[in-house]
Amino acid sequence: MQFRFFDAGPAWAGPTRTRAIAHVLGTLAACCLCLLSSGVHAQADRSDRSDRTEVSNENEAGAIRLRQPQTAPQPRASTVDGAAATGRQPKSSADVEGAPAGEFEKFVQRLGGPQTEVRRLGAELMTGGQASAELSAQVPDDYVVAAGDEVLVTLWGAVEADLRLQVDRAGRITLPRVGAIAVAGVKYADLQATVTRRVAQVFKGFQINVALGQLRSVRVFVTGQVAKPGAYQVHALATALTALMQAGGPTAAGSFRNIEVRRSGRLVSPLDLYDLIVDGNRASDRQLLAGDVVHVGPVGNQVALIGSVNKPVVAELKPTETVADLLRFGAGFSPVADRGRLSLERIQDRNGVRVIQLTLPEEARLTLNSGDVLRAFSAVEARLSTERQSRRVLIEGEVLRPGEYVLPENSSLLDALKVAGGVTKTAYVEGTEFIRESVREVQAANYERALRELETTLTTHSASRRATTAEEVSAMQVSTNASGRLIDRLRQLKPSGRIVLNMVPGQTALPDLALEDGDRIRIPARPNTVGVFGSVFNAATYLYDGGKSLGDYLRLAGGATKGADEKSIFVVRANGEVVSNWQHQRMFVSTNSVGLLKALPGDTIFVPEEMDKQTFLQAAKDWTQVLFQFGIGISGIKNAIN
Repeated sequence: MQFRFFDAGPAWAGPTRTRAIAHVLGTLAACCLCLLSSGVHAQADRSDRSDRTEVSNENEAGAIRLRQPQTAPQPRASTVDGAAATGRQPKSSADVEGAPAGEFEKFVQRLGGPQTEVRRLGAELMTGGQASAELSAQVPDDYVVAAGDEVLVTLWGAVEADLRLQVDRAGRITLPRVGAIAVAGVKYADLQATVTRRVAQVFKGFQINVALGQLRSVRVFVTGQVAKPGAYQVHALATALTALMQAGGPTAAGSFRNIEVRRSGRLVSPLDLYDLIVDGNRASDRQLLAGDVVHVGPVGNQVALIGSVNKPVVAELKPTETVADLLRFGAGFSPVADRGRLSLERIQDRNGVRVIQLTLPEEARLTLNSGDVLRAFSAVEARLSTERQSRRVLIEGEVLRPGEYVLPENSSLLDALKVAGGVTKTAYVEGTEFIRESVREVQAANYERALRELETTLTTHSASRRATTAEEVSAMQVSTNASGRLIDRLRQLKPSGRIVLNMVPGQTALPDLALEDGDRIRIPARPNTVGVFGSVFNAATYLYDGGKSLGDYLRLAGGATKGADEKSIFVVRANGEVVSNWQHQRMFVSTNSVGLLKALPGDTIFVPEEMDKQTFLQAAKDWTQVLFQFGIGISGIKNAIN
């Protein structure tokens, strides 16, 4: 619309002109009002069309689709009071370290030793898992819906929808085209029926599923002896244990058994966490409501249980609880424990007898004082006296029934042979190997000490020698290296624990020697060979001939080489006895006195190499004799001299 102003001459002057201008202005105002009205109606029309998009055109084919209502975002509740205002992220119990050990707990840990971990009973419960503020369990049927809960509604069939609706402060949820539905105060088991009835008033031919999503949070307080006291936001299904875990649990001064849930200033329920920890009973762990207070009292009487038990612990006892209760808290005796006694150490008896022994089960009902420490004994660490032990022996070789046997106390070697059915016709009784564990332990300790002394002597002797020429320096170095290699080889050998029975040739009966637990008896078959090893021209094993001497077998082996030490030749008998030239050098004029002895079945002759007398022989004398003294055996000698 266009408006044109022009001069109409004198006729338009004066009042006439004024009226014309007023008319034009009025027309403009009317046009503006018209345009404004059109815009309002257009906006209203768009709004009406937007509202109608919540529901698809009912005249079109297909199901009706309901749109999720647009609501203002709701602020999420913080886990710890004040966290939302400051922007801090709440900490879970996984971020909260366990309370430091108390003084008594540290004292018990020292008593238990570094190999035993002694913790306060219940400490793992507070630090072992995360106490989430979100729903982590199935909602029970008797849960009552209230403001702040989220309701999930799914419709399909004639009408389709997937809605997440929050219960408002009036206790209602609002469905598009259906309207408000009052759900506050409705139990979860009845929630679907309540929503279904209301939707059925508007739609037909549909199916529906109603569930709860994120639950409302409630504000509770955790006070007393806890790691992080304060106000906490927890989900509506949270219990006192949930709040305790978020607060880090009781401190070293806090009780696991004296916990109260207070509501409106009154005691609602006492909580003893040992019911859950020991017995798996969670009946006293009440669900919390908004404003509830979880209060942890001071720790009660603390006692400790260490030693041969399944779980060494520091436990908190009530005045009426006894030794038997403490054993139950420690999961009972271990399989190797002595169940008939305990030691009791009382800190309060500093000036008197601090440790006493309790006899079980007679004193199992004894009550304990704060600071008492009970120790269970092991039944296997302390060995019984030899007289009271049963004899478990292993019999091998030429017997009728070889095997492992358990013999009564005071049994002998002859008794063991009788149990095994006696020896066979081919048995070589004088060559019996008798191995004893207690002897092996003593031999090992003495052998190690002898090696240390030998090594020290050789080192001292080498350091005292002086070389004046390059050849002497080289020779000393070679000698030192050889001694070092020998010491290394000797250190690799292990004593066997063999006891030499000192049986004479032709003897067919074993000595009547008392047995010990773990003894091993091996009776070999009669050997028909004699071995010659070491620095000889033809080291080998030769058939035994009863008419020959040891020297004859040396000659069969070609005799000693140029580098042999003939004065150190020795023979090992089948019965474990060692005979050497060193033993006979004062009795015989001959250098090789061993060669004059009659050979016996199973003899093994050794010819050592010549060694530096200044460095080794003066220190070790007959070192092969030493090896057999410690039960090293023939194979060890071969390894040492080769």
